[in-house]
Amino acid sequence: MDATSCSGVLPQMKLSHSDHKLSIGRSCSYSRSLGFDSCLSSKRLRLPKQLTVSCSTPSDKGDMFGVSHSCKKSPVGETLCPAGVYTYAGTVESHSHTAEEKVGVLLLNLGGPETLHDVQPFLFNLFADPDIIRLPRLFQFLQQPLAKLISVLRAPKSKEGYAAIGGGSPLRKITDEQANELKKALKSKDLPVNVYVGMRYWYPFTEEAVQQIKKDRITRLVVLPLYPQFSISTTGSSIRVLQDIFRKDAYLSRMPVSIINSWYQREGYIKSMADLISKELEIFSEPAQVMIFFSAHGVPESYVKDAGDPYKDQMEECIFLIMKELKSRGIHNEHTLAYQSRVGPVQWLKPYTDEVLVELGQKGVKSLLAVPVSFVSEHIETLEEIDMEYKELALESGIENWGRVPALGCTPSFIMDLADAVIEAAPLATPMSTPRTISEEVDHDPARYAIKLFFGSFLAFILFFSPQMIMAFRNHLI
Repeated sequence: MDATSCSGVLPQMKLSHSDHKLSIGRSCSYSRSLGFDSCLSSKRLRLPKQLTVSCSTPSDKGDMFGVSHSCKKSPVGETLCPAGVYTYAGTVESHSHTAEEKVGVLLLNLGGPETLHDVQPFLFNLFADPDIIRLPRLFQFLQQPLAKLISVLRAPKSKEGYAAIGGGSPLRKITDEQANELKKALKSKDLPVNVYVGMRYWYPFTEEAVQQIKKDRITRLVVLPLYPQFSISTTGSSIRVLQDIFRKDAYLSRMPVSIINSWYQREGYIKSMADLISKELEIFSEPAQVMIFFSAHGVPESYVKDAGDPYKDQMEECIFLIMKELKSRGIHNEHTLAYQSRVGPVQWLKPYTDEVLVELGQKGVKSLLAVPVSFVSEHIETLEEIDMEYKELALESGIENWGRVPALGCTPSFIMDLADAVIEAAPLATPMSTPRTISEEVDHDPARYAIKLFFGSFLAFILFFSPQMIMAFRNHLI
């Protein structure tokens, strides 16, 4: 029997007793962070098309899967589930375990150069992504030339950063370790799976992972991006790639897929973060006096304001939930949130990490604990940007005691929670549709589009005829 907890929107459903046998045991609770009442019921049901549904379901011991999602329709046709699962319009039906079922889990991550020689091509792949640099349609032909230019110009500084952390990114190694631990955790929960790793901008690419999934004849797939919060530039970009691959392949297009598009609000993740923060606070001589400094990867403001990226809202809710958990443990430290890693002349989400560090020093903050809240693996933005650049800036600004919470990595409680997320998402899988992605939307405001067109033309002229660009390409070719 499936134990399913469904929100107050469930009465929108019309269930026929001739179609579904219901055995309902009801107990209600309220989720403040998500803002809905949830009532527990046990049932097997078919979800009709276009239904807004919010469910969280622990699995019974004898069941293969439990169910958890909270969904709403997005402007581009997908069913977005900020509480977990990314589903598609269509019929969803719970399935019992069969011998023929082969479940796969695809972990998605950014990827990173493993040697200094890899840095420039890695940067090219990054900036060639239209979800990273969003050009007007008329100028999309400039995507790759612009990516080439930026990667060539940025490669020397980036190489310095990677050299400082050992000559390459540890991201692939850590993600492989997370995949192995997740596979073990799922096996311990009686769900044997194949776990695959797909990187967006470096090896093993998502395309390689998908081909292996097809070769292994996986019949049901759970896609788990290793980004706690959803953003167009991270999870959204990887989903777009998956959609492109799946719609071109007859076998893949029929495969049931669930995408866990964000999981920042999961209890296991929140408690794991709180555990790490609590542990690091104890290292300070006066733990109660330490400022908890959440530093998140930034995105351009236009993504949030113009494209509807939920990243900022999800990040702020994530911080609220972590601090709520800490307060329940008697930890009432002051905290703040800032955004790091901005690139280029455009406005990014504020406040900026480097500017806030200086301000905190000027205000007399003496002890600070940095928390890389948008990262679950150590990589250049934690090991070099936070541990080196920001630490040095903080100490120069008057902060005397510096600490940093490690990324979650293979923390057992975190891995077990990811396993639970997979178990909850698996029965919701449906064949992947191919709705228009956010990055493919046209700009419907003529004035805004004209402005972008003008400045795009001006930028292209400056970039492609500047002495700096010519010299950079000449040096690169030589």
